[in-house]
Amino acid sequence: MNPNVWLIGAGPGDPELLTLKAVKALGQADVVLVDDLVNPLVLDYCAQARLVYVGKRGGCRSTPQAFIQRLILRYARLGLRVARLKGGDPCIFGRGGEEAQWLTDHGVSCEIINGITAGLAAATACGIPLTQRGMAQGVTLITAHSQDGTMPDWTGLARSGTTLVVYMGVAKLHDMSSQLLAAGMAADTPVAMIERASLASQRECRSTLAAMTRDAAAFQLQSPAVLVIGRVAACQVFGAADAPVPAYAEPALRLSA
Repeated sequence: MNPNVWLIGAGPGDPELLTLKAVKALGQADVVLVDDLVNPLVLDYCAQARLVYVGKRGGCRSTPQAFIQRLILRYARLGLRVARLKGGDPCIFGRGGEEAQWLTDHGVSCEIINGITAGLAAATACGIPLTQRGMAQGVTLITAHSQDGTMPDWTGLARSGTTLVVYMGVAKLHDMSSQLLAAGMAADTPVAMIERASLASQRECRSTLAAMTRDAAAFQLQSPAVLVIGRVAACQVFGAADAPVPAYAEPALRLSA
């Protein structure tokens, strides 16, 4: 398969978490459309390409999705090799499915190159196994930020018996806590709140479901962050709290213009 477009996951931040396939595609691209949460060091792998910044951040001025899709299509129809570079994984709250469908509908071939999603990397960096025999029979990845403003079915999630990994939930902590408690989840359910996963500036705050709103405020939790809710969030089965930071120099993340 020789696609006109690659939808590439850049992973959670640490450039060493890129896949070999992602590095190869970036090195072949003529133009790269870059999301805000992509570590600028990742762009060393596409030094030959034209860079177009098309950031999308909650609470910030963002590039409209329809414009991004038209831009990808325009470059592809010019015969250029296009890489759409996203933080995490393109198909985990990254709109990769929408973009792939748009391109297919317009006769443009594309390939999705997976990246490590922030929820997995954040948990691992804190020594948390998202599944563990006798503690969690599965994991559910959810976002607290929906297109139509509705909230997830917290009642169903509370009864699922799975570890909950919540993306884009910093602004919804109070509602999330209240609804999970009302659904019967125990007040002392462990919670881990992890900011800037895999970067040298990563921070974590351990709490409980009942206390997480208060503790997050005291911790001054900021986006980008993920929450791990469930019994495994009390674990630290590998690694150490004073583990060395990554060996690369972390640049400031680029924000939308």
